[in-house]
Amino acid sequence: MSRILAIDYGRKRTGIAVSDPLQIIASGLTTVPTHQLMDFLLNYIKQEQVECIIIGHPKQLNNEDSENMKNIIPFINRLKKILPDMPVQLVDERFTSVLAHQTMLVGGLKKKDRQNKALVDEISATIILQSYLESRRI
Repeated sequence: MSRILAIDYGRKRTGIAVSDPLQIIASGLTTVPTHQLMDFLLNYIKQEQVECIIIGHPKQLNNEDSENMKNIIPFINRLKKILPDMPVQLVDERFTSVLAHQTMLVGGLKKKDRQNKALVDEISATIILQSYLESRRI
């Protein structure tokens, strides 16, 4: 089997997570500056087999798209143009930042480490991917 890649897209930084080849466990991969995201993805896909890309879908509590969606749509369009055979799916990302902070607290990270926004983005991408993987098992 091949991996599934997840993206927590941000204007400045983007968190990236990846599944194991059996698509059971999500692991944080890295955080990259968003302007370098496409190059990172293309290089990663050359090295690893990726079945699909999951992108966090930012929604408000009323289920409407949040402000960041206007940045994500052009990225998705570009991604589909560059990788036309790669399936791309949106997955609700509400509360992933809150869950990431809770995960850091439970994990015993010090306050300075919890303030690392890049780590929060990577953990958020991991949460997005893990929720996607679990939804497929139901």
